[in-house]
Amino acid sequence: MTTPDLTRVAVRSTLRDQVADSLRAAVVAGRMAPGEVYSAPLLADRFGVSATPVREALLDLVRDGLMEPVRNKGFRVTELDAAELDATGDVRLLLEPAAAARAASRPEPERAQAVSRLREVARRIVAAAQSGDVVAHVRADREFHSGLLALAGNPVLAETVMRLRDRSRLYGLPGLARAGTLVETAREHDGLLDLVAAGDADGAAAAMRTHVSHVRAEWSGPR
Repeated sequence: MTTPDLTRVAVRSTLRDQVADSLRAAVVAGRMAPGEVYSAPLLADRFGVSATPVREALLDLVRDGLMEPVRNKGFRVTELDAAELDATGDVRLLLEPAAAARAASRPEPERAQAVSRLREVARRIVAAAQSGDVVAHVRADREFHSGLLALAGNPVLAETVMRLRDRSRLYGLPGLARAGTLVETAREHDGLLDLVAAGDADGAAAAMRTHVSHVRAEWSGPR
């Protein structure tokens, strides 16, 4: 058997990551409508880049369940029904409070360093919510929760939770921004950081449980 030349495996490009982050924020913020088909070449024109990194980024979103391929046409933003949203929310309630408790249980120097960095991110979340900038809110909120999950110390848990968060936040943000509800939710991040900084695992878990509950109860509309 011939030994594969592993040195030729391509490394995921920064441009692909940047495009994927921009597309993800647009989908989660509702700027890319569910059911509408988007082509890689047209999106590439808007980004001012070649179609290859855009197509690769779209495939990343397919993997995460945010988009689905449409044969010979492009990619379509997926739609979740009420049952799927409920199921996703149930799994998040199992995982995210436990992750917050793990983060609060890390050694104090690790907690202090992470909390110090995440305070600024939490301020950006509130500022974006106050200004009604939904895309900036999505970016900052995702950065916050990704950082908190990293502190929990389990990369598989972090990846799983972030995919679930993206899927469950496809709808409702623009309306909440207009109603001012988004600001109330944004302000919860500082309280969560206080509990993590204090090493209060039970309190952090309870705060995260309340925070996650907003996804189905408020962000996705009435049942």
